[in-house]
Amino acid sequence: MQRGPGEVSVRPYLIVLSCLLSAACARQPDDEAIRAAITAGAASIEAHRAKDVLDLATDDFVGNDGVDRAGLANIVRAQLLGANTIGVRIGSVTVELHGERAVARFDADITDSSGRWIADRATTLHFETGWRREGRAWRCYNAKWSDDRS
Repeated sequence: MQRGPGEVSVRPYLIVLSCLLSAACARQPDDEAIRAAITAGAASIEAHRAKDVLDLATDDFVGNDGVDRAGLANIVRAQLLGANTIGVRIGSVTVELHGERAVARFDADITDSSGRWIADRATTLHFETGWRREGRAWRCYNAKWSDDRS
């Protein structure tokens, strides 16, 4: 069947749409989902989007020295307000899966152009984080972090 000028075959578009939908619906492996969440958190810090960082933490989050989610919110907001430019480079992330929970360990090289957040403008933080599945997402429910001086 010949097409007239301006007529487009729908079939190739349906094939492409079908491939995109199947890829979007495919479930990401758990370890990759956790790594993606950590990467998204780093990008959110660099973009000064505190809400996006906090969306990764559960309501019952606990961090260093008993810092809860509200305390984490205060820390993140205060640091983002004072820093002009923050850079975060995540190193290799190891993930240990334990059913609906996981432990992720990684280092983050952090730079702060203002010198307010990080006194010497650069540091490496070592993280050990606990994650659990909530619905289809993985969220951080605990975290321990230390720097090279601790």
